[in-house]
Formats: sequence, structure tokens, C-alpha cells
Amino acid sequence: MPTSPVSATDPARDPAPSAVRTLLRLWPFVRPVRARWFTAAFVAVVASCLSLVFPIVLKWMVDGPVADRDPGGVWLGAGLLLALGVAEALLFGFRRWLVARPLAGVEARMRAELYGHLQRLPVAFHDRWPSGQLLSRGTTDLMVVRMFLAFPLTFLLVNGVTIIAGFALLIAQDWTLGLVLVVPAAPLMLLCYQFETKYAKASRTAQDQVGDLTTVVEESVLGIRIIKGFGRHRSQARAFWELSRTLRGTELTKARLLAGLLSLITLLPEAALGAALVLGTVQVADGELSAGTLVAFLSTALALRWPIDSIGFLLALSQEAATATRRYFEVMDAEEEADEGPAPKALGPDDSVPGDGLRFHGVRFRYPDAPPTSVPVLDHIDLHVRQGETMALVGATGSGKTTLTALVPRLHEITSGRITLDGRDITAMERAELRTLVSVAFEEPTLFSASVAENVLMGAPPAPGDGDLDRALGVAQADFVKRLPDGPGTEVGEQGLSLSGGQRQRLALARAVVGRPRFLVLDDPLSALDVHTEALVEAALREVLAETTALVVAHRPSTVLLADRVALLSEGRVTAVGTHQELLRTSAEYRHLMAGDEGQEGDPTQ
Repeated sequence: MPTSPVSATDPARDPAPSAVRTLLRLWPFVRPVRARWFTAAFVAVVASCLSLVFPIVLKWMVDGPVADRDPGGVWLGAGLLLALGVAEALLFGFRRWLVARPLAGVEARMRAELYGHLQRLPVAFHDRWPSGQLLSRGTTDLMVVRMFLAFPLTFLLVNGVTIIAGFALLIAQDWTLGLVLVVPAAPLMLLCYQFETKYAKASRTAQDQVGDLTTVVEESVLGIRIIKGFGRHRSQARAFWELSRTLRGTELTKARLLAGLLSLITLLPEAALGAALVLGTVQVADGELSAGTLVAFLSTALALRWPIDSIGFLLALSQEAATATRRYFEVMDAEEEADEGPAPKALGPDDSVPGDGLRFHGVRFRYPDAPPTSVPVLDHIDLHVRQGETMALVGATGSGKTTLTALVPRLHEITSGRITLDGRDITAMERAELRTLVSVAFEEPTLFSASVAENVLMGAPPAPGDGDLDRALGVAQADFVKRLPDGPGTEVGEQGLSLSGGQRQRLALARAVVGRPRFLVLDDPLSALDVHTEALVEAALREVLAETTALVVAHRPSTVLLADRVALLSEGRVTAVGTHQELLRTSAEYRHLMAGDEGQEGDPTQ
């Protein structure tokens, strides 16, 4: 199973920045709603501090109306307590209303920016990262961030203010009893620091494991035909169970850490409160303290119970939010594709001129994560596809054909050399412009959960003509579309799996030709077609190829015959260029390939 560069199992991960520094990176997203958030925080502080007024009212009632046996005063005090309770409830409800909508907007904006960023990241990034890790960052992690902004962040501030104000009130009521309750503060702070360090590590591990689990689920759903076809459902279930069990163990570790902290946070203040109660009772018995003051003191201490008890819970949520934020920005910090590459080299006297088609000038390529000393996948590629010409690219498996075609639309960046279209260096073009000039169809056709028409018209200009869709479907011999329930409006389902491989390939071909591109790159576009359909597609495709400059990866002689010339690629180099008949006469390797003998196979990923 693939793992991301930040997998929980990676022991070489760099030390994480502090939770505070990480969470501060959320400020640009929160800034637009800061007025409502600060208002909500202020309202919550006021509501929480109202609970500290209850003990003052109780002190007045005990030392006043109760001691004087005044029923009217007791009812007045009860009315005040009721009014304070209602006000507190209304203020907390108002706080929730203030933050719910804007923070949902913050989450939506962060998710939209992540999605847009993923579209602009290079293909090499997506090759390294499992899709489940990216999905978990865009869903689960952002939900954790929103919950943090809505509750823990606010109440860390609210409870902090409440605790400070409450202890000040305790000391003001009786400083000796107040000091008894302050004593546990130092050990609690040390415990919280140790908890944060351990919980942050466990939280990161758990969230990475969720990403791995998501990857397994997604792969199992997309590959359900393979799993069923080979009877591998039990082994897949075991793999899923092992990951689930590992995640369960990590979650239990988090639960043990939190339970340990919560028990100590509860025990130490309760012990201090018990000591203060005994000491206060003695003082009341000795006449050194009024009963009302003791009641107020104990009521204040009880009012602080929730703010203190919640420290562990809020710290745990904050650490999870910091981990989720860190995981989010690990993707957002990845460098996007630049619209423009380095400045192109000056054209020499033998270089291409406008209208001269597609040229490769001494192109060398190795994958970005490959060692600099490794053998290049492509080395010193010099190739010229003349304007209006169709060139077939032929080679053994692993020779680099697919990699070479991916360089033209800049799905990968060349290591050295240049590629020009009609005399223009592709690295000097904006990618958007380049990809309007070059259209591609891959050997493995990818369709989206959309209608047939929407899938095909992805390759069309912004305002396609009325007949462009029908023309493209005709070129691809996709007459089966008319027999679908809703014709071109039929939803093809995820990955287009409701269609056969040949049908998906024909729709991918239609997508490539619908925009009448000036340059066409086809990676073995007819491999999944039967002989009769292939012949029909080839006949229609000849008309399209006559109007464009095309580079076509070919494995079958019938596809090669569509081309004006053929380039033979061997071990990352162009070893021969000529017509089909010329190469049959002069190249033994080409004759073997056309006879179906590819000889020694290389890396099938090339």
C-alpha cells in the first residue's frame, strides 16, 4: 500500500512546529470573519463571568434575608438568580449563532483553496501522494479545524478569563482559603505541558492512519471488479482490519492520555476544595468567617469547576486541530506549477521557425525524485514532427514513449533541452495557452462522474459549436452513445465503469479531437478496440490527422500506418526515424516490434 511522505510510519519526519505557531497560520482565513468571532468571544466571556455573580448573590442572601428571616428578600434573590441564568443561556445561544455561519464559510473557503491548489500542483506530486491522504485533509481535517474555531479556541479564552477572575474573587473573599485552591496550579501546568507533547504525537499518528485507511477504502471501491474477479475480498478485508486495528490502538492511546490528565485535573482541585471546605468550616465555627462568605466561596469554587475540568478536553481538541492544520498546510505549501518556466534559450540557425511543427531539441528527462546520477528516462531526444505531419512513436515496453508524450503538454518538466511548438519554447508559454494548443488522449482513459457530453466537451474551447460534439463522437465511432438511456446526457458513473474499456477509450479520443487542436498527442488511442471498430476509427481519424500536427504512440502496425513517418525509441533514445517501409528494411528492432516481439521488457511504468 502506498504511503505519503508524511505517513505516520515515517520515522524521519521533521520536528513539528509548536501548536500555537501552527494555528496562527489560520488567521488569513479567519480575518474576514474576525468581527463576528471577537464579538462571539466577548459575549461568551460575559456569559461565563455571569456565573461568578451567582456566589455574590448567594452571599447577600445568606448573610441578609436568610439570616434576618426575610421571605421577601429570599424571593428577590431567587428572582435575581433566575434572571442571571436566563441571561447566561441567551448569551451562549447568541454566541453560537454568531459563529456558526461564518466559520462554516471559513471551512468552505479552505476546502475550495485546497481543491484549487491540488489542480495546480505538478503531476509528480500526485504520483507521490496517496489519494486517501489528500481526501482526509480536505474533509476530516478541515472539519476538525472548524470545530476548533467554533468551540475550543473560544473557550480557551473564555475559561482562561473566567479562571483568573474567579481566583481573584476567591482571594478577595478570603485570601487564606484562596491560596489553598491556588496550590494545585503549578503541578497542573506541568501535567498539561507533558500531555500536549505526547498527545500531539498520538494525534498526528491517528490522523495519518485515517488517511491510509481512506486510501484503502477508495482503492477497494474503485478496484472492486479486480477484488471480486480474483476472489481477494478476504485478503482485502484482512488488510482493512489490520489498519483499523492499528488506528484503534492509536485512538486508545489518545484516550488513555486524556483520561490520565482528566483524572488528575479532577483530583487535585477536588482535594484542594475539600481542604478549603474543612478550613472554612473551622473558621465559621470560630467566628472568623461568615456563613455567607463560606457559601459564596464554595459557590465560586464550584463555578470554576467546569473551566478547570475542561482544560484537558480543550487541550486535546487544540492539539488535534493543530495537527489537522499542519497536515492541511503540508499540501498547501507544496510548490505549484509555474505559469512560465525559465527563459527560453536563443534560437540557433538550425532551430525551428514559426510554422515548423513540433520539435524536441536535445531533450533529457529524469523524474524529480530520482538521484542526479541516475540514468535518465529520456536522453538526448532530437525529433522533428513537421507541421501537418503525423509521426508514430514506436518502442519496446519501458522505452519511454508515454513519458515523452507527457512532456509536450508539460505534465512533467524536462530536465534539460527544449521543446518548441511552431518555433515557440513551451516553457515560455503560460500553461493555459499551451494546453489550448495541445490536446492529449491517454492509453488509460479517465472519465468523470458526469454526462457523456460533459466528459467529451472537457476538451472543447469555452464556447463549442453546435456540431462539435457530434463530429467528435463520429470521429471516435462512438455510435453507442445514441443507444444510452439519455443519449449524450447519460451519466457514465465514477471512472466511467458503467462502460466497456473500448467505449471509454472512444470517448477519451472524442475528447481529444473535439477542440480541433493544432497539436495532437495520442498514447496508443486504439488499444482497447476490436479489429472492425479500429478500422472504422482509423478511417475517421485520418481526416482529423490531416488537419493537425500529431504525435501518436503506436503498438499495432495498423496504427503505425496512420502516420507519415515513424520514430523508433529504444532505451530512452531515438534510434531511427523514417517511413514504415524504410524502418522495416533498415531496423531489425523495428521488424521485431511490428512482428509482436518486444524483446526484453523494461519498467512497465514508462
